[in-house]
Amino acid sequence: MNLPELPDHTAPSLEPQRPASGAKPDTHSRRAFLFKISLLLNGVVGTVLAVPIFGYLFGPAFKKGSSYKSWVSLGPITDFPEGETRLASYHNPVTSPSDGATGNAACWVRRIQGNQFQVFAVNCAHLNCPVRWFPQSRLFMCPCHGGVYYEDGSRASGPPTRGLFEYQYSVAGNDLMIFAGQMPTLSNRACNEKPLVQIENLAPDSASNSNTRSDQWPA
Repeated sequence: MNLPELPDHTAPSLEPQRPASGAKPDTHSRRAFLFKISLLLNGVVGTVLAVPIFGYLFGPAFKKGSSYKSWVSLGPITDFPEGETRLASYHNPVTSPSDGATGNAACWVRRIQGNQFQVFAVNCAHLNCPVRWFPQSRLFMCPCHGGVYYEDGSRASGPPTRGLFEYQYSVAGNDLMIFAGQMPTLSNRACNEKPLVQIENLAPDSASNSNTRSDQWPA
């Protein structure tokens, strides 16, 4: 007597089915393609962001050279009459075309006589506000905090502790040249002919003598 065949209830195999030889799953190929595209996009974005950062950090190092220590013409000396102080402008050599108008700088030129000049930085020695020249009083005055300077750039009154900073200058032919690659600071040149003096603390028995002073402060 033949018995009917019973269905096979054995557990299915947990091993993944392998594709036929030479065939690749579509999902695998799509993931690999998208992964490569994402790497490419990340590289492009990283490069775009790195260029300005690299330029900001290392740009000054590349700019230092002939332009960093260069002489710039302020124009013919005939533009500056003797005994007068006039405002002049020049283009800072340590700039790039993208700087635009910010690459222009100003300075005050005082012609004493002949080829003897003084070229002052336009900024106050206190907090760098631009000073103005008043020919009637022959004084430089700062509108921000009341700093005042004599016509030779030395300090007259106010918060500044020293005179106006000066550019190095030279006369080449008929042109007035200044050393403009490096802005005048304490590290190179400043007008300190009239430094501050400090009033000594007076004893009670000599309080009436208000003219006693100590040595001059170092500039």
